[in-house]
Amino acid sequence: MTPRSCLTVILAAGEGTRMKSSLPKVLHNIAGLPIVAHVAKAVHGAGVRDIALVVGKGGNQVEAAVRSVVSSVTVHEQTERLGTAHAVLAARESIAREYDDILVVFGDTPLIETAALDQARSKLADGVDVVVMGFRPAVPNGYGRLIEQDGRLIAIREEKDASEAEKKIGFCNGGLMALRGQTALALLDKITNDNANNEFYLTDVVEIANADGKSVVAIEISPDNVIGINTRVELAEAEAIWQTRKRRDMMLAGVTMQAPETVFFAHDTLVEADAILEPNIIFGPGVSIASGAVIHAFSYFEGAKIGANANVGPFARLRPGADLAAKSKVGNFVEVKNAKVGVGAKVNHLTYIGDAIVGPAANIGAGAITCNYDGYNKHLTEIGANVFIGSNSSLVAPVSIGDNAYVASGSVITANVPADALAFGRARQEVKEGRAVQLRARYAAQKLAKKAD
Repeated sequence: MTPRSCLTVILAAGEGTRMKSSLPKVLHNIAGLPIVAHVAKAVHGAGVRDIALVVGKGGNQVEAAVRSVVSSVTVHEQTERLGTAHAVLAARESIAREYDDILVVFGDTPLIETAALDQARSKLADGVDVVVMGFRPAVPNGYGRLIEQDGRLIAIREEKDASEAEKKIGFCNGGLMALRGQTALALLDKITNDNANNEFYLTDVVEIANADGKSVVAIEISPDNVIGINTRVELAEAEAIWQTRKRRDMMLAGVTMQAPETVFFAHDTLVEADAILEPNIIFGPGVSIASGAVIHAFSYFEGAKIGANANVGPFARLRPGADLAAKSKVGNFVEVKNAKVGVGAKVNHLTYIGDAIVGPAANIGAGAITCNYDGYNKHLTEIGANVFIGSNSSLVAPVSIGDNAYVASGSVITANVPADALAFGRARQEVKEGRAVQLRARYAAQKLAKKAD
């Protein structure tokens, strides 16, 4: 069976003044991804390849956000705000291309699920002309009611126009809609602005389609799907819902989470089954964790790859480019940036590894650091297999430490160390008997002199 073609119109022209921000509201992030990109991602998951993006202020930025997840995008500018139907018809050129299905969604509803869009498209495939996506809120006050008769949707009644009987209906309009492509433009063009606000309302398409003898139905979707973002408070509430969904999906997929409510994921976090996540972990974008890895509490990761059965934290920070191989160990108060840590290597505590390659089974002592930045450029440190780096050593890049070499504690290494060598890079210790007594006497005299002044 030939797949049905589909165009999704994403309405993203709203300015979002209640966000109190210079940034268009659809560009605010949830889980590290712009709101409008979440919408595009859900649409793409429903098998939609083409998007008609309706933009206003900040259109170039909004377009870039959508193109980050979907490549086939046409952009249409809405220069006036004359209602939802007017916004949809800003994409007239794209709608006219004879798609089988037309989906209409909002750019500020980041929790829309692919399953809801699939459900609507399935109805179109069954021969329905207009599908309205409705929901049942706990309190329906303020929402338009969906008026049904014998399984057909006959009208959407705004609350101010609803009768007392209609106000008791709990099935409400979510604003999302699907239209048969062959008839979409003809129906949209019949919408008028003959109302108190002189605006063109997309909801009018229901009664117009019924008058034309078309098939119109409503489907029920989860209330989360239609949550729109208008304020920072709603942004935080949507983030919480998204995180709850993600945590549940992770655990059902085999990830152990001891206190899931304290773990925060990014939109693209990948965690394989049998990984263990302790409390209070934050994932920025671009993190993957392989099976069997244990992530200890109070750690922060971004742009990092963690191999199978690796052990990380507590209080570890992995920055972009951190790549930990299988069975490696990065312990407490360790920071790794743009560095590969080999199989079974250990960076146990109080250490910075940046712009480096750490070989298999190497052991990096407490307080050791790679000095990778000279004030202008970053330089590479290469640490071979089975190398032992003593505590409080500084490896001044560019420098390499050969396989099986030792670096004595407290060393400053500025030259390459051959394989199997032992390197010292510190001043010789001297002991001055009785000198501590003299120092204390001197300091005491200085302190008395200061008081006298």
